[in-house]
Amino acid sequence: MTVTLHFHGASGTVTGSCYRVVHQKGQFLVDCGLFQGNKSVRELNLKPTPFDPKAIDFLLLTHAHIDHAGLLPKLYAQGWRGPMWMTEPTAGLLEYLLPDSASIQEGEAERETRKRSRRGDEPVKPLYSMADAEEALDHRQTCRYGEWIEPGPGVRARYWNAGHIIGSASIEVEVLDGDDKPVRLMFSGDIGPDEKVFYNEPEGPSGFDYILCESTYGGRERADYTLQERRAALKAEIQAAMQRGGNLIIPTFAVERSQELLHDIGTLIKTGEIDPRLVVLDSPLASKVTGVYRKYARMFEDTELSADELFNDERFRIIEAVEDSKALNAIKGGAIIMSASGMADAGRIKHHLRNNLIRSNATVLFVGYQAPGTLGQVILSGAREVRIHGSLVPVRAAIRSMGNYSAHADHSELMDWIAHRLPAHGALFLTHGEEEERNALRAALINAGKLGGDQVILPELDDFFELTAAGVQAARTPAARRVDLKQMPSDWHNAFSDFTIRLSQRLHDLPDAEKLELMQALQGRLSEMGAEPSPKGRPTPVTPVETAGYDE
Repeated sequence: MTVTLHFHGASGTVTGSCYRVVHQKGQFLVDCGLFQGNKSVRELNLKPTPFDPKAIDFLLLTHAHIDHAGLLPKLYAQGWRGPMWMTEPTAGLLEYLLPDSASIQEGEAERETRKRSRRGDEPVKPLYSMADAEEALDHRQTCRYGEWIEPGPGVRARYWNAGHIIGSASIEVEVLDGDDKPVRLMFSGDIGPDEKVFYNEPEGPSGFDYILCESTYGGRERADYTLQERRAALKAEIQAAMQRGGNLIIPTFAVERSQELLHDIGTLIKTGEIDPRLVVLDSPLASKVTGVYRKYARMFEDTELSADELFNDERFRIIEAVEDSKALNAIKGGAIIMSASGMADAGRIKHHLRNNLIRSNATVLFVGYQAPGTLGQVILSGAREVRIHGSLVPVRAAIRSMGNYSAHADHSELMDWIAHRLPAHGALFLTHGEEEERNALRAALINAGKLGGDQVILPELDDFFELTAAGVQAARTPAARRVDLKQMPSDWHNAFSDFTIRLSQRLHDLPDAEKLELMQALQGRLSEMGAEPSPKGRPTPVTPVETAGYDE
C-alpha cells in the first residue's frame, strides 16, 4: 500500500489549509483551516467535509491562525473525538481563537436568521457552536520543538520553529508505507521572514522524500530591511498621517501583527520619535491574545522593551467593550486605531473604515497581505467607492501600505528555506499561494536547478497523490470538485459588486436624460437574455468571517 496525500485546502488559494495522509495503519490530518477570500471560496466552509471525520486518527496543527485551525470545531461537531497535537503557545492561542470563531458563527447565523424571517425563509444554523469549540479545546495535546512524538501507529513527527507567529511550526513526519519503509515528509506551515521582532529564523533538517511549502509571496520581494529600518518606515507613515490631521487606521490581525505594531509604536514613543494623541487596539480577541504573548515573553529573541513594558505604555488603550469601541467615532484626529480583521473583511475595523474613509485628512495603512476579493484588497487597488455594511462609502482618505510587517517569508526567503530542506527525492508541492505566485516560485526553483520540472507540483483543491519513498506513483483528480476553480481568484460576487459600484458612479456623472437612456439600454439587454427580476431575493448563505465585531 502506498501513502496517499490529499490536498483539501490551500491549493490554488492561500487559505483553508488541510492535508490528509492515508497509510496502511490509518489516516491523519495536518491542519484544518477556515477558507477566507471571495464568497465562492468562503462557501467551501459550508460544504460537506470531503472525508469522514470519524475515520481520522489524530491531527497535527502547524499554528493557531484561523486559516489553519478555524474548521477544527466543525470536525468535533461532526462527531470526531481524536487528539490534536501542537506546541504549547499554539494551545494557549486556541484557548481564545476557537471560542471567538464560534461566537462569530453563532452571531452570523442569528443575524442571517433575522433577515430570513422577514422574508418568511427557514432559519439557519451556525457552522459550529461554542460547545463545539469547547469540545475541540478538550482534545489538545502539546509537544516541544525538536522532540519526536508518536501520535499514532506507524507515524512519528517532530515540530520545528517556523518563525511565523508565536508557537508556529513546520512539521517533519515519517509514515510507514505498505512495505514498512518510512516515507519522510515536511509540511512547512507558514514560514516567517528572516527579520522578526520576537523569534529566531525558521529552522529544520534537510533531506526528505516530499516537501510541502507555502508560496504566499512567490515571485514577490520585499525591500531588505532591519528591524530598525522597519521602525523608521513606520515612523514616517505615522508622522505623515498625524500631519494630515486625521486618524491613522490600521487593519491588523489579532495574532502577531497587533503585538508587533504595539511593540514598535511603544518603542518609537519611548524614544520620543512620535507623539500620537492616542494608540488604540480595538479588538477583544487581540486583548486576550496579548495576554498569551505576555505569558510566553521568555521566548522572545529580539525586543527592546521588557516584558513589563511591552504592551503597557500609558497612551495605549486596549478596548474590548462595544460602547468603548463606538465612542472612538467621536475622535476626529491624532489617534492611531488598530483593529481586526487584517484584510478588513469583518469585525470592528469595518466600522472604523466606514467612519474614516470619507475624511480626506485620514489615513488607512495596510501592513499585510490582502487576499483577492477582500475589502482590504479592493481599497488598496484604488477603488473610489467601497461597499461597507450595505452602503457605498467614498474613499477620500490617503491609502498607504507597508510590506515589512508581513509574517510570511518573501520569494528569496522561501527559496532559501527550500534550499535548506533539500534534497526532495520525490517531489516538492507548492501550496498556500495564488496561481501567479505559485508559478513564479516553481519557475525560479527550476531555473535555479534545484529541482526538475516534474518534481515541482502545483496541486489543485482535492487532488491526491499516491506516494512511495522512491517518488510519486500516481496523481489523481477528484470526480467532482467542491468549487469551480475559475471562481477562486475572483468570483462573480466580486464582479457584481464592482459592476454595481461602477454603474452607480457612471449614472451619477451623466446628465439626467442619459441616465434614463443607459438604464433603458440595460433593461433591454436583460429582456433579450430572457432575464426576469426575481420577486424574492436569494437567501445569502452564512459565510464565516475572521474575527469578532459588534452588531450593525
